[in-house]
Amino acid sequence: MSYTALYRKFRPLSFEDVKGQDHIVTTLQNQIKANRIGHAYLFCGTRGTGKTSVAKIFARAVNCEHPKDGSPCGECGMCRSIAAGTSMNVIEIDAASNNGVDNIREIREEVAYRPTEGRYKVYIIDEVHMLSIGAFNALLKTLEEPPEYVIFILATTEVHKIPITILSRCQRYDFKRISIDVIVNRLKELMETEQVEVEEKALRYVAKAADGSMRDALSLLDQCIAFHLGEKLTYEQVLDVLGAVDTDVFSRLLRNIIKRDIPQVLDTVEELMMEGRELTQLSADFTWYLRNLLLVKTSDNIEDVLDVSTENMLQLKEEAQMIEPDMLLRYIRIFSELSGQLKYATQKRVMLEVALIKLCTPAMEVEQDTLLDRIRSVEEKVEQGALAPTVQERAVYRDQAGRESGQKVPKPELPNAIPEDIQEVVKNFRPIADETSGMLRTFLKKARLSLGGDNRLLIVMPGTLEADVVGKEEHRQELEGLIEKRIGKRVEVEVRHVEEGRHFNSGGLSYGKKGWFSGGRSPREYGKSDEAGTKDAEADGRADKGA
Repeated sequence: MSYTALYRKFRPLSFEDVKGQDHIVTTLQNQIKANRIGHAYLFCGTRGTGKTSVAKIFARAVNCEHPKDGSPCGECGMCRSIAAGTSMNVIEIDAASNNGVDNIREIREEVAYRPTEGRYKVYIIDEVHMLSIGAFNALLKTLEEPPEYVIFILATTEVHKIPITILSRCQRYDFKRISIDVIVNRLKELMETEQVEVEEKALRYVAKAADGSMRDALSLLDQCIAFHLGEKLTYEQVLDVLGAVDTDVFSRLLRNIIKRDIPQVLDTVEELMMEGRELTQLSADFTWYLRNLLLVKTSDNIEDVLDVSTENMLQLKEEAQMIEPDMLLRYIRIFSELSGQLKYATQKRVMLEVALIKLCTPAMEVEQDTLLDRIRSVEEKVEQGALAPTVQERAVYRDQAGRESGQKVPKPELPNAIPEDIQEVVKNFRPIADETSGMLRTFLKKARLSLGGDNRLLIVMPGTLEADVVGKEEHRQELEGLIEKRIGKRVEVEVRHVEEGRHFNSGGLSYGKKGWFSGGRSPREYGKSDEAGTKDAEADGRADKGA
């Protein structure tokens, strides 16, 4: 293999190369210099923080022929052989695949033999929490009283799974998450070595996405460089590769939520989907955006705590004046729940849209923390005059016959639609649906149409939520008005939803010989009663004869 990944190429070879773990490095160096080396160490912490790398450096340092300030020289025969992986003194064991009692018994037999060269035989057991209970018990006595030439280094990411009897026999070292500044500075050094030009803003986003892991940061950066090979790596390019979203989009989304502008919110989701953004990442990033906004809203002099640019800080302060803390807490709760649900969801977009609609419509929730937001929504409508009856003066004129010219002319009564008219509506439903309001238009994309009883237009939705939205009185009236305007006849719209456990085809609208529905299925298959299904079947028969 000619190419080596960045995280492997730049793996630390000395204690000086280890970043962000000074408390551990200093302690180990002092132990080596003072010859106070322990017999068992436990390295624990999140992935990519340097546990295995420090263990290998420590193994070389204790066997180095000419150590320098507690660090391996890297030049002697022992250092070179351990670094190359050819030394018999350093044994690396993957506990995930060697987790049985027999594997531990082999170690117990091997420790009886002194090292062939060097002073110490070092056992590095990675992912030690994967050992079985029997294996842990078999290791206890050897771990407690090993020969003076044996050192055990146990590494794990899940220290809570290790028995207390093991923990009490080891010196425990907790590797902390590496700060964003430390990761950025390290990435700058490596990019200068690699002669790759990268924007600092792009490096900061990579460091933030790595979540305290140096290995993850190098892997993400390696991926971005490969996608834009030979080019200067910009912030926008990093966002494209990682499927992330710029904070300006979050700002626009939040402002539309505050204004309760559902069509604009859904348009933003559509825009992000067309750009190929990852919705799980979007949800997590927006949650962090809301968290930062909450800190700005509730704290003074927060600039030193938040890792954001000056422009973003000014934007957050402006938005903090537009929203109340209880609203932010509700938003964070909803999106925190959403982030956990999206990991296993098949319809991620639907769940995201539902969560955003909840934010814009507090009346959809019954939780206690929504009451203030619901009251606030009513107060806003009252202030705008939306709930107050309006009385308008009008001039009244009388014609020669003494009638008031200002009198309303009664609307002519339209004839009822017949099955052939319903057929025509179904065939041309897309243009009608496109004329509806934003939210209704979005949900109608998932609708299936059929001829209902008494020549009604039956709209079948895949779930209760969609049916509740489309079936609202104002939405039905809007849809009936558009249909009547198009065909010149009165049509009654009925909205139903698929019963739980029944299949719903998500394909496009179609017209079949036995009615107007998807896949040739009659409306009664969507969970209607037998009586209603019989009426629909009779109506379908009449429609066929008429056709």
